[in-house]
Amino acid sequence: MTLALNKTTLKRQNDHVKLYRRFLPSLELKRQQLQTAWSESKEELAVIEAEVEAVSAELQPLYPLVGASTIDVGEMAHWVRVVAVKVETENVVGTSVPKLGDLQMEVTNYSRLIMPFWIDSMIEALQKMVRLKVQVRIARQRTEVLGLALRRITQRVNLFDKVLIPRAEENIRRINIFLSDQERAAVVRSKIAKSR
Repeated sequence: MTLALNKTTLKRQNDHVKLYRRFLPSLELKRQQLQTAWSESKEELAVIEAEVEAVSAELQPLYPLVGASTIDVGEMAHWVRVVAVKVETENVVGTSVPKLGDLQMEVTNYSRLIMPFWIDSMIEALQKMVRLKVQVRIARQRTEVLGLALRRITQRVNLFDKVLIPRAEENIRRINIFLSDQERAAVVRSKIAKSR
């Protein structure tokens, strides 16, 4: 597209620059807020993953007991079931991100007289692990959504800062040079006409 070198285009380009400069600070602020929210989400994910490791370490001493018992390990996996997971959405700097609302688990009834003493500890640890695994999944989704929003807003900031504003300023410069050349040429023509 060719640039019309006239005063109308000059005014339009000046208006564009003013508009871009007016929106750029709010976009930059949103980018900084999203950066902060994304960093906090990553830290939260790291904390939850560390808790998963801690619960896994808690379960380590129980593994030999499970191996030595007559309890079917496949059956143990069904002792703790997730009944319902309520995932809510939260607005973080204009971005809808998932948030764990409610988690309902069901523990299969078992006889405390027949089962070994360590089963209660195992079931508590399994409940913790299930809750943490759900939290990890939601925290990862949250971090991913915030990361995508951050990338998108960063692209917009860069578009304004590195493309649109410099292009409009360059167009203004070209139009000003052309108009001043035209004005000088008109003055020269009028002097030549006057001298004849």
